[in-house]
Order: sequence, then C-alpha cells, then structure tokens
Amino acid sequence: MTGNEVVPFRIEVPEEDLRDLAGRLERTRWPEAETVADWSQGVPAAYLRELCAYWANGYDWRATEARLNALPQFRTELDGLRIHFLHLESPHPGALPLVLTHGWPGSILEFEKALGPLTDPVAHGGDAADAFHVVVPSLPGYGFSGKPGRPGWDVDRIARAWAELMDRLGYRRYGAQGGDWGTSITASLARQNPGPLAGIHLNPPLAPPDPATFDELTGPERAALADLERARKDGSGYAAQMSTRPQTIGYGLVDSPVALCAWIVEKFQAWADCAGHPEHAFTRDELLDNVTLYWLTGTGASAARLYWESFAQVSGWFTESIVDTIAVPTGAAIFPKEIPRPSRRWAAKRFTDIRQWHELDRGGHFGAFEQPGLFVDEVRSFFRLVR
Repeated sequence: MTGNEVVPFRIEVPEEDLRDLAGRLERTRWPEAETVADWSQGVPAAYLRELCAYWANGYDWRATEARLNALPQFRTELDGLRIHFLHLESPHPGALPLVLTHGWPGSILEFEKALGPLTDPVAHGGDAADAFHVVVPSLPGYGFSGKPGRPGWDVDRIARAWAELMDRLGYRRYGAQGGDWGTSITASLARQNPGPLAGIHLNPPLAPPDPATFDELTGPERAALADLERARKDGSGYAAQMSTRPQTIGYGLVDSPVALCAWIVEKFQAWADCAGHPEHAFTRDELLDNVTLYWLTGTGASAARLYWESFAQVSGWFTESIVDTIAVPTGAAIFPKEIPRPSRRWAAKRFTDIRQWHELDRGGHFGAFEQPGLFVDEVRSFFRLVR
C-alpha cells in the first residue's frame, strides 16, 4: 500500500491463531475467588471461568469473521499509518456521508446493528431522506488498523486523519458522530476542520460543570456530579494505569486472553445499562466478539496507549475550565447510565450551537451497541436539522 491508495480488505485469521487462543484459555492459572459477593473487587471468578470456558469451547469466531467480511472493508495510509475502515455506501440519492468513531474498550463492532438502518432506512421501515453513506474507521492501534510506532497519535492527530480520510473518499460535506474516544475525536474534528461538517452528534458531549451554577444545581446535575466523584474514587484505576504505564499492563493484555477478557468485560458491566450484569445488555457472543477482536489483533497494549497520549487533555474537557469552544451545529444524546452527563447549560459553554439535546430513558456508555434503535433515531433526527 502506497500513497493515497484505498485497497479492499478481508479478515482471514489463521486457524493456528484460534487453536492458540483455545490452548491458552485451557492452560490458565486462575487466582482464588474474590472475597466479596459482588463486582466491587473486579470480575467475579465464577463468571469469568464460565465465560472463558464458553470462549474456548462454544464461541465461533468464524461466524463473526463472516459477518464482518460481508461488509465493505478497506485500508488506506493516513499520516504514515495504515488505517482500517468500513465504508458502506447508501443506495439512496442524496445520502449524507457520516463518519462514526468508536472508543475503548469498544470497536467497530459497536455500530454493527446500526449500519443497515443508517445506510438503507427504507429497508428498515424508514425514510430515504434519512440515508447516510457510512464510514467507520478503526482507531490507530485498534482492530485491523496499524499500531503507531512513535508517540504523537493523540485525539487531535486522529481527527486530522479522519478529515483526510473523508476527503480522500470524495466527501466534501459530511457529518460526524462519536462516543467515548469518538466524542473527543469528533469534537476535535469540529474544532480543527469545521468547514466540511454539516454537524456533529455526540454521546455524550464533554464539558465541565459550570461553577456559576453550583448554588442552584438541578437534581440531574447533582446526580451527575455525584457519579463523577464516585467514578473518580472507585472506577478510575484502569485509566490511571493506561494513561501512565500502558506498556506494563499491555504485557498481560497481549499474552493472556483471560486478563484481556476481564479487563474489557469489567467495563461493559460497569458502564452499560445492564442492571449489574453485562449479559443483561449484551449477548455472550457480542461480548466475546469484541474481546476476540482485541485478542486476535494483539491490540491490548497499542489501544491502551491512546490513554497515555490523550487522557489528561480529555479529562480537562469535562472536569476543568473551558479550554476551547466549538461552533459546529451539535446534537447530543445523554444515556442515563453514562457517567459524564453534562447538563445542557454546562455543555452550551463549550458547544455554542446545540441544535438537539435528548436525555434518554435507557442505555449506557455503549449507546449504539446497547440501544441501536434509539441510537439510529437520535442520529437521524439530529441530522434532519442540518442536512
């Protein structure tokens, strides 16, 4: 691959890699069980043993590989790094190009159930006027994208790469949507390269609490502040490790499938709207699809490094004073089990042209993955306002 070439891509995992995974799972040296009856010390041993036994003996990666290979996948070089992406063109004239950006510990799989309704709404009971051409890149160091060999691939650089990607695909005007890292990358794209953007949609937007409101906080604002403090005290160890010593945790994540599975599934339990158990929000296969993608691509360490690159910067966007403003038309979906849940008046200090603000009644951090129907409705309704 050279220059601006865009080449088709197909996933073909060697059978030996799957045998190796099963063998490692069978040879796991397990710790003793936790000393509590809940998830407060991490993933319970009994559940993880059960999940990993299924991973070794019941889970079928080839079915997932076939589903992904039924989608148009490509690779191209952006700023010296090979980037993998899905590119689904709508059959409907006038479709709006849309770039969707995932985060950690997610992947392109987060958007799988939304792709059909977004690209071909008519086939899913919708209106052709809501159609999108959809581009879904894998972040640098994630999935089948290349792994940066030098520092510098922070959210701002990724945003510039996405702008180049959309231009290379011939899209001169487009929308952007993101959650988790995708929120920060999409906001950075709007700040650095607003011209081509019809609008951005975020779940959620990142903006700090406004001290000027602290004498008259609403109930939801108080709850949001309490959840931020609770997460800081009880749920931030993963970020402290990955933002300071990603290489150290990376050895375990790349060598031990059980360590990788626990590291990722813990966050699906903690961040999803799942009533305490991840399999209330996701099927077992959906959880393992995502974990297996990280395992087979060996991206536990390279994905973690994005925290080292950008976590301090992004943390300031929802905990400290405003450092930038974004004037691109913005839509926001606030899922109730998300942890950063800024109020509209807090977010308006940073996002100066909010066109849509919806606080939903179900769903968590993985909006498109947990609630694809709600996610599609949110994206459609916002972009109707800016097409």
